[in-house]
Amino acid sequence: MAKKSAGKKTVAKKSAIKKSADWDFKWPQERDVILRPERLRYVRKMIHFEGCVFCQARDQGTNPDSLCVYQNKTAMAVLNKFPYNTGHIMVLPTRHCADLTELTDQEHQDVQKLLKQVVQIIKTEYGVDGLNIGLNMGKVAGAGLPDHLHWHVIPRWAGDTNFFPLIAETKVVPENLGQTYSRYAKHFGTL
Repeated sequence: MAKKSAGKKTVAKKSAIKKSADWDFKWPQERDVILRPERLRYVRKMIHFEGCVFCQARDQGTNPDSLCVYQNKTAMAVLNKFPYNTGHIMVLPTRHCADLTELTDQEHQDVQKLLKQVVQIIKTEYGVDGLNIGLNMGKVAGAGLPDHLHWHVIPRWAGDTNFFPLIAETKVVPENLGQTYSRYAKHFGTL
């Protein structure tokens, strides 16, 4: 009889665990999040950068290794090393600056002019349905690299966020950085 009683407890315990797991389970779209576990090391600052990656790209000049596809005296365009979508590029001042209000009028104008040019290139090259364009100024605002202003320009297409990134927790970017670099560089003449 003791064995039956112990067996019932085990079944009851497993049933309670199953109910608890069922109760806690939610589909990603019900949680209002998209999980990107591969970015954990980057977000938690487990990947350490020596100096500023944007200043390093500027100093290395326009080439596939630096991911810098264009630069002039005041503005530059650099591919995102960890793209959210195909064609993800950033526009930034060449001068190391963390605050928009500290840009000179010329720097601000040149960055905005380059931003407009990048948008046109993306529309021509990728035939996008839309774009996400954004600046996060400061660490608390979400800037991963808060010491150097940078505008993200992310191409978007209808259906680019489908079931795969939501269910499989994996984003498919069907183009590698070398291919993306080549597509942008031909517009800037930096191949």
